[in-house]
Amino acid sequence: MPLPDTPGSPTASLAARGAAGGVLMGLANLVPGISGGTMLLAAGVYPQFIESVAEVSTLRFRLRSVVLPAAVVLSAAVAIVGLAGVVKDLVVYHQWVMYSIFIGLTLGGVPLLWRMVRPADATVVLSAIAGILAMVALVLVQGRGAGPPAGDELVGAGSDNSALAATTMLLVAGTAGGAAMILPGVSGGYLLLVLGQYVVILGAIAGARDAVTGGDWPAVADSLKILVPVGLGVVLGVVGVSNVVRLCLRRFPRPTLGALLGLLLGAVVGLWPFQEAVAVPAEPDDPPVVIVSPTPARLAGALGLAGLGLGASIGISRIGGRRDTVKDRARTGR
Repeated sequence: MPLPDTPGSPTASLAARGAAGGVLMGLANLVPGISGGTMLLAAGVYPQFIESVAEVSTLRFRLRSVVLPAAVVLSAAVAIVGLAGVVKDLVVYHQWVMYSIFIGLTLGGVPLLWRMVRPADATVVLSAIAGILAMVALVLVQGRGAGPPAGDELVGAGSDNSALAATTMLLVAGTAGGAAMILPGVSGGYLLLVLGQYVVILGAIAGARDAVTGGDWPAVADSLKILVPVGLGVVLGVVGVSNVVRLCLRRFPRPTLGALLGLLLGAVVGLWPFQEAVAVPAEPDDPPVVIVSPTPARLAGALGLAGLGLGASIGISRIGGRRDTVKDRARTGR
């Protein structure tokens, strides 16, 4: 049964927070290592977004259930299409600046989750620790933290596989990316890198944008051969994971929220801003990213930028005043 609308959280203000969260999610999905789901948590719309997507996917519609996903998806699409080139350059050439801001944006979701889960009991604490350890393990397995690809890696050509194999891989990549959009702490951009599709998809987005601007419709059609299967995969990933997370939030709210809190805190581990890409590792097993010591000026600047990101994130999450919490939902008995 759908959850009731919460007084004090009207649809218009929820849509405004959704749009802001969508922009942040779009930017995050452009950067390997940063989670789009984390940005929705930071904007204060994660539980509502999960609920709305799950409702729509089961053909149960409320105004709120349609407006919030639409606001998130449209604003994320605008951010991805309009800012792909800018964000790529900023991350490649000014990484410490961008990752400092993302640390602040990420931590801005902690107060919201804490209000939803307090008082912390053993279940919440253990779940949070598990979430933190999972994120640390993910960073170690990746071997590169949230380090971005080198500048040359962001420009490339498509796969040499057959058309069917390439399309299947694009569908798989889109599904993985869509699932990562929903799971806080999991980077869709990094999964696309692992699957070897990050360059292809980013190039197709930029190519389609330029082709539409120049009126080159055959080039648009070529880009759609990549973007359509990716888009279908994203829908499958988002819908599937949204229903799983909603089920967990309803049946096991406290351990689920504790785990989300841990993922949010653990995500910062991979966002350490003072790391540099190694163009050619000396040994095959050497990490492609190394930690460097910041100068005092950069350290101070990073703290200031993180503070700005934190303030922006908390401000976004407070748009519209009071929000629903799991406790409110539990009192409804639904």
